Amino acid sequence: MVFVWLTAFFLVVALIVLVIYQLMCLADLEFDYINPFDSSSRINKVVMPEFVLQALLSALFLLSGHWAMFLLSVPMVYYNYTLYQRRQHLVDVTEIFNQLGREKKRRLFKIVSLIVFLFLSLFWMIWSVLSEEDE
Repeated sequence: MVFVWLTAFFLVVALIVLVIYQLMCLADLEFDYINPFDSSSRINKVVMPEFVLQALLSALFLLSGHWAMFLLSVPMVYYNYTLYQRRQHLVDVTEIFNQLGREKKRRLFKIVSLIVFLFLSLFWMIWSVLSEEDE
C-alpha cells in the first residue's frame, strides 16, 4: 500500500514540475525574456507528457482501489481529454499573446489542484506507513 502512495507522490511531483515549467515559460514570454516561438515550442514539448502522467496517476488510483482519489482525479483527465479532442492542448505561436492570461489561469488552476493531490497523497502515504507499523 505504501508503494502506491509513494508512486502517486512522485507522479504528482513530476506533474507539478511540468506545470511550473510551463508557467515559467509563460512568465518569460510576458516579460519579453523569450520570443513567442521558443516559448510555445517549449510548452508544447511538455504538454503530452503532462497528460500521460495525469492519466497514469488516475489509472494508478483506479487499479489500486482508491476510489476517492480516482474520482478527484477524473475531472482533470477529462479536461485534458477534451482539450486534446478540440485540438486546444497546444499553444499557438500566433495567438500566444492574446491567450496569455487564459493560459496562465489554466496552469494556475492545475497547480492548485496538483498541490491538493500532493498533500492528500502525502497524508495517505504517512497514514499507510503508520497503519502498517501498528499491525
